[in-house]
Amino acid sequence: MEKRVIVAFVLSILVLLAWSLLFAPKPPEAPQKEEVTRVEKEKAVPQPVEPPIAKAPTPPKEGAKGLPPLKEKEIVVETPLYKVVFTNSGPTITSFKLKKYRKTPQSNSPMIDLVHLGESGEDFVKIDFDNRSNPQTNNTFYHVDTESISLIPASAPQDLTFKAVRSDGISMDQTFRFYPDKYQIDLLISLQNQSENQIQGNLNAHLKNIPTKDRGRLSFVGLALLSDGKLEELEPNDKEIKEEKEFAGQIGWVAYEDEYFISAIVPDGHPQGSFKGASLPSGVLKGTFMTPPITLRPREQASSQFTLYLGPRELSLLKQLGKKLDLAINFGFFDIIARPMLSALRFFNKYVKNYGVSIIIITILIKILFWPLTHKSYKSMKEMQKLKPLMDKIREKYKHDKQQMNKEVMALYRTYKVNPMGGCLPMVIQIPVFIALYNLFGKSIELRHAPFMLWINDLSAPDRLFSFPFEIPFMSPPYGIPVLTLLMGATMFITQKMTPMPGDPTQAKVMMFLPLFFTFLFINFPSGLVLYWLVNNILQIGQQYRIKKSSA
Repeated sequence: MEKRVIVAFVLSILVLLAWSLLFAPKPPEAPQKEEVTRVEKEKAVPQPVEPPIAKAPTPPKEGAKGLPPLKEKEIVVETPLYKVVFTNSGPTITSFKLKKYRKTPQSNSPMIDLVHLGESGEDFVKIDFDNRSNPQTNNTFYHVDTESISLIPASAPQDLTFKAVRSDGISMDQTFRFYPDKYQIDLLISLQNQSENQIQGNLNAHLKNIPTKDRGRLSFVGLALLSDGKLEELEPNDKEIKEEKEFAGQIGWVAYEDEYFISAIVPDGHPQGSFKGASLPSGVLKGTFMTPPITLRPREQASSQFTLYLGPRELSLLKQLGKKLDLAINFGFFDIIARPMLSALRFFNKYVKNYGVSIIIITILIKILFWPLTHKSYKSMKEMQKLKPLMDKIREKYKHDKQQMNKEVMALYRTYKVNPMGGCLPMVIQIPVFIALYNLFGKSIELRHAPFMLWINDLSAPDRLFSFPFEIPFMSPPYGIPVLTLLMGATMFITQKMTPMPGDPTQAKVMMFLPLFFTFLFINFPSGLVLYWLVNNILQIGQQYRIKKSSA
């Protein structure tokens, strides 16, 4: 009976761990539908407190008689948060560097660039009008009257307007609004039919990128969208996306996610529309949002507004955006536990200025919460140890009748009012907390490159002391000495030695094997999670010592 209990407990850890990684929670329903495309006379401007988006003068058509054709040029926009490079071909973004985030913890490491299309020739973010009445295949050069924009802290938002009159008679203005303290960029699209014929088409919002790595144990890399209130994730190697995956209905947002960063396009008002995601042979992931059909009579105007978010997948920032983009952060099955714990970590970090110390504080609070259960568990295991001689007699007497043996053992438990699961209960109850932290430490950008002390300079990565030029079996790079993990295994071994051994010899062997199993399991876990378990073990040793001393 006891053997089955402990085996079930060990398996439960593995099953729940796999469950948290494989299954994601369902996000809440999306808000009511609203139409994003509307006639120009309806006001499509940002918040009232902000200056209205200015209109630039209408440029002549490309290559108009007597005028030189437009040439490609770059426009640089710099804010305290990022540096973005536009080209007037499209227009599109060719580089988007985040000033506060670097590739490695070293201060001289290059800034993170959200655009990694290499020499593919593809466009990162691009909005175009697909004229079904007169399809256009050539890329359009836009007129723009500035070469650079610079925003300083606390400055007013600034606009960058691209204007073009296409050969099909469509006048298209794209006005980007930048803020000094936000990763949000507002985008207003204005259309006018300058031809003599009625035109029908769609606005297409394209998002393309090349994954720099495959999905890791914790992180997600690929396309994502909010479709009818449900989070959908499309990985590069999914069979469906290689054949083009399509969604239709309420599209709240579309995004490309790359571990701790996200590039998202949010159609204003959650309109009806459709989305197509595809993995191109070149390795480029392509996501396209399409508005419902837009019909323009001669001289008629229409406008649509989008919101771009290009930056870190930080929960608080995504919530502030108010576009349901925070649903892109998925902490797995125990999301309901992970989010409050992230808030607690952020709260303590405001005062101690160290996420490692914040983890220690959280661990102490969790230990205090489970202290009564742990105390009761220890007493239960002591009682079980006292019953060992009686249980040995029952096993000897009924060694050829397993069913009767189990009945007698259970009767013994009832007689002495002992719960055979009492010793496992505290650890079983902590499994949801452990899994929530497991996902939290691997998905929260707050912990990315967050230092603790000494050699631990990234709580989101495995701890490694020194760096070896050769591979180590079962260890993910970088290769080195996992000091924190070894300390965790040693403290877990001490707690097992201090814990009363169960009466069943097989169960006792399994319990003694657990420290080795956990050390092997934790070797590639985020160091923040290993720190939590190490501190928990140290507190457990102190508690067991105190209980032993008081009962002596």
